[in-house]
Amino acid sequence: MHDKLRSAGPKALIVMGVSGSGKSTLGAALAGALECTFLEGDDFHSPEAVARMRAGIPLTDADRWPWLDRLGHAIAARLDTEAIVVAACSALRRVYRDRLRNAISAPVSYVLMDADTDELMRRMTGRPGHYMPPGLLNSQLNTLERPDSDEGILTLDSRQAVATLCTKTITWLQGGSPSTASGD
Repeated sequence: MHDKLRSAGPKALIVMGVSGSGKSTLGAALAGALECTFLEGDDFHSPEAVARMRAGIPLTDADRWPWLDRLGHAIAARLDTEAIVVAACSALRRVYRDRLRNAISAPVSYVLMDADTDELMRRMTGRPGHYMPPGLLNSQLNTLERPDSDEGILTLDSRQAVATLCTKTITWLQGGSPSTASGD
C-alpha cells in the first residue's frame, strides 16, 4: 500500500499543533493507513517537564530542546529501517520544526492541525487525566508560530472527520496539490 511514498526513500511526517488539536489522533490514523510506525511526541518528554505541565507551568525552550532532540533522534533511528515514520509533536515554533528537521536527516513533512480556541478548550476539558491542563492552552497559542509559505506545511481544519484528514494528507504527500488537499 502507498508504494509511491515508500519508493521515494525514507520520509518523516510530523503532525503538529497545540494541545487538543487532534495531532495524536490523526498521526495514529495516518500510521495505520500508511502501515508504518507512529511515535507519540508526548512520550519523549522528561518526567520533570511533565510535572511542570501538570502543575500548570509552561515549558521553556530549555525544557523543549532535549525533548525535541530525543524525538528527532527516535524518528531518525526508525528511518534507518523503515520507509515512513509518523509522529505527533506540537512543533509550535519554526525553530523547533527546524531542529527536528536537522535531527532527522531525511525529508520531513509537517501537517498543522488547526482549530479555533473554543473547540480546543472543549477538547482539552474532555480529556480527564491528561497532564496538559486547559489552563496552558493560551500559552501554547501564544507560542505557536503559524508556518510561513516557504515551509511547505499542509494546514488542515481539525474539525473534519479523521478519515477525511487522512485522505487529504496522503493525497498531499503523494504530490497532490495542497490547494486540492487543504482543509479550508
